[in-house]
Amino acid sequence: MQSEEPLKGQIHSFESFGTVDGPGIRFVVFFQGCLMRCLYCHNRDTWRFKGGQFVSVEDLMKEIQTYKHFIKPSGGVTASGGEAILQAPFVRNWFRACKQEGFHTCLDTNGFVREYTPVIDELLDVTDLVMLDLKQLNDDIHKKLVGVSNQNTLTFAKHLAQRNQKTWIRYVVVPSWTDDEHSIRLLGEFTQNMKNVEKIELLPYHELGKHKWTTIGKPYKLEGTPTPTKDALDKIKAILEEYGLTVTY
Repeated sequence: MQSEEPLKGQIHSFESFGTVDGPGIRFVVFFQGCLMRCLYCHNRDTWRFKGGQFVSVEDLMKEIQTYKHFIKPSGGVTASGGEAILQAPFVRNWFRACKQEGFHTCLDTNGFVREYTPVIDELLDVTDLVMLDLKQLNDDIHKKLVGVSNQNTLTFAKHLAQRNQKTWIRYVVVPSWTDDEHSIRLLGEFTQNMKNVEKIELLPYHELGKHKWTTIGKPYKLEGTPTPTKDALDKIKAILEEYGLTVTY
């Protein structure tokens, strides 16, 4: 009887010394494929479900071991993308292996879960931290900015709260899209009673990923959108703090 072929993950790339995708120094795997179409996406080349490379858990663990002395003290591993949760069975298996080796695990996700099969909770069971992107609480604006409704993401956020899953909310501040007071208060109202949310990270919009759109011949529709000022970020931070939330940027 032939042994079953091990499950493989389809990844775009990895970063061995990531410092912005979770606490400490992290080994970050960017998974291939995403169902959202964020106008400001800085990983535009990860959208397609074709391309990338297929790797096994064993492949990744061998690579991670090379850097374990740098990432173990205060860092860990992060599954990002694209959208890692679209490959939940593989990420679950990888995180299980990471936990066995004592690595902190972080899931960086947009929360676009369409079906709550057991594998979703099995993945969350071996996830130390979820970094959840809430793009925009106003669904009409969300559809224009991201291309899909925010309802799946908001349902996932509520699921994390029910599980009391340690979560950081990430919110990209895009001038004229997500920085108005009404949108900020919607975010505050939605998250204020979620005891699992440790903090909200404000991520200032930037054009650092614009070249990836240009490289693949796609128009960058936010051309000329400025990076928010410190004063603008401070005002947003102050509004969210009115809801008893911890806010950083």
